[in-house]
Amino acid sequence: MLYIKQRAFKLKEAVSVFADRAQNQPLYTIAADRVLDFNAQYHFSSASGARLGAVRRHGARSLFKAYYEILHDGATALRIHEANPWMKVLDGVFGDIPVLGLFAGYFFHPAYLVTRVDGAPVLRLKKQPAFLEGKYEIRALGAMDETDTQLAVLGLVMIVLLERRRG
Repeated sequence: MLYIKQRAFKLKEAVSVFADRAQNQPLYTIAADRVLDFNAQYHFSSASGARLGAVRRHGARSLFKAYYEILHDGATALRIHEANPWMKVLDGVFGDIPVLGLFAGYFFHPAYLVTRVDGAPVLRLKKQPAFLEGKYEIRALGAMDETDTQLAVLGLVMIVLLERRRG
């Protein structure tokens, strides 16, 4: 399990990933390369400061259906996209309705697929029914090496933080 702390009121996104609930053991940091979210890259670093990779959102391509690339050594290693963009739209619309919005987390569950560059699916992230909408499940769909798994999980963490604002 990982524990995430997103810094509030920062012009540039800054996220820390910890190994423990008390948030004493930092594992990774995720930092944006620019202030605006449009086509931004979010760089992953280890606790020692070593660069691991990045996740990049494609702005125009991601307006309706979220589409991200995970980069390793400057090249695309994995891709992430929404399995069904209409689920996120419905979740966002019903989530804004007073009283009914409290229960939207029980009915609409956006999902994201992580695929290799050749299109083979390797992971699936799906929002789980929850009152405060803070539960997600990650399932392996194919074999991955340790580096790709690490990059994929960090990319999914950042995507969940970014996409929850969009609905």
